[in-house]
Amino acid sequence: MTASRTPDRAVFARLSSPYFPALVALFIGVMLISNITGTKGVVLFDSWLHLDVGPIHMNGLVTDGAFYLFPLAYVLGDVISEVYGFKAMRRTILAGFAVLLLASLCFWATIHLPAADFYDGQEAFTRVAGVVPQFLLAGLAGYLAGEFLNSFVLVKMKQRAGEKRLWARLLGSTVVGELADTVVFCSIAASALGISTWGDFVNYTAVGFIWKTLVEILVMPITYAVVAWLKRAEPSYQQALAEVNAPDV
Repeated sequence: MTASRTPDRAVFARLSSPYFPALVALFIGVMLISNITGTKGVVLFDSWLHLDVGPIHMNGLVTDGAFYLFPLAYVLGDVISEVYGFKAMRRTILAGFAVLLLASLCFWATIHLPAADFYDGQEAFTRVAGVVPQFLLAGLAGYLAGEFLNSFVLVKMKQRAGEKRLWARLLGSTVVGELADTVVFCSIAASALGISTWGDFVNYTAVGFIWKTLVEILVMPITYAVVAWLKRAEPSYQQALAEVNAPDV
């Protein structure tokens, strides 16, 4: 047996992809920011948008403070699933879940640390960063259900269609994932946000789902461009594509 020796120079592991870690970091960052900004209830267009249909009474669009950022998480999820597959997206989702739990634990611990005499922001910090168990459960449950379904549906559709009809799987996976995410999240978190009527709940849920789906459609040209660029830039993708297209001997 050859005895191992300490190398004379430093060695490091090699990154298999220069792009995947950046996508994962951006995805987790979007989820973390959205979970903080989403704790604020928001009403848009309440000065002129009023609707009364049966039990539904709408006075403006009821949403939360993450409405402008959160759809990006599903765009990134689509890109990762399309280029790297379900297994890679599953690891990304679980990594994001772990970070969200860690963030919640750190917020909780920091709130309960004794405040310095000169610090006068304890109440404000608690209101913004305080961990509401109901809201945390809603966010994590919606996140897991929506992101897993989004990736699973996209990959299954790709296995049937190959490289064709990217638009169909981007839209189809988003509809399934966003619907699951929105319904699960809103069902659990509505009362924690102060939503107490059936009309406001339907408003909040419908607006969230429709808005996120519309954003996916609006940014689809950008998603197409990013996916196409990544497929060209990733040597392993080009190699896999060549193997699939190689004629049978």
